[in-house]
Amino acid sequence: MTRRLSPVRDRGNRGVRGTRAATRVRTALAAGLLALLSAVAVTVAVAAPAQAAGYRYWSYWEAGKTGWGFAAQGPATARPADGDVIGFRFAVSADSADAKKPSTAPNFRQLCADVPEKAGSKRVAVVIDFGTAQDAPSGETPPQPMVRTGCPLVREDASAAEALAEVAKPLRYDANALLCGISGYPAKGCGEQVALTTGSDAQGTEGTQGGQGTTEQAGPAEKSAGSGGSSGGPSVGLVAGGAAVLALGAAGVWQARRRRG
Repeated sequence: MTRRLSPVRDRGNRGVRGTRAATRVRTALAAGLLALLSAVAVTVAVAAPAQAAGYRYWSYWEAGKTGWGFAAQGPATARPADGDVIGFRFAVSADSADAKKPSTAPNFRQLCADVPEKAGSKRVAVVIDFGTAQDAPSGETPPQPMVRTGCPLVREDASAAEALAEVAKPLRYDANALLCGISGYPAKGCGEQVALTTGSDAQGTEGTQGGQGTTEQAGPAEKSAGSGGSSGGPSVGLVAGGAAVLALGAAGVWQARRRRG
């Protein structure tokens, strides 16, 4: 004899199945929404202008075989040899990799052509680049000419700072012996932190010799991040995909409720 399920028990089974279906739909919908929100967050982060902390300071450089190189130590402890070229550049930069070089090439023969050798002394060529107006502190203007050079004859054990002092007084240091001003520029401040925007004109432009080309290199990267004329918000495809996820989820919930009812 075949037993039949009672109407009450049959409706209960359908209700269980409907509840499970609704649960699965809600889980899928929640996962879709989480993926959508994550994608939007990533898109906005990539599209937003890159902000970084920079510093306005005098950087110290030494001449190498291929041009200027960022010095591994400060001018107070560096001991250049006879025939060396040292350089100083005032600018805003984020770190040593981003620092701007002196815009005049380190040519010892040219810079010290009129200074003969002398026993017990050494010749050190000095290049001082006061930088651009864009990098100047508020209310100050870089001295002119923008680049000054000299070839002091100093004692054999003199430091780079002593060679600089022979051609660019007065020098200004802070309590930690950080070089803050050369020839009175800037008049105040010392390595203060400033806001940087990658690729902005605030970085200034470089000369043809020794320039880093920071602004030019940042341009293509910005164009790539904002290709297609995007204003920085989520793409149309991303928004459309999110709308589709919401629509499908809503339809699934409605169908589950209909079955349960």
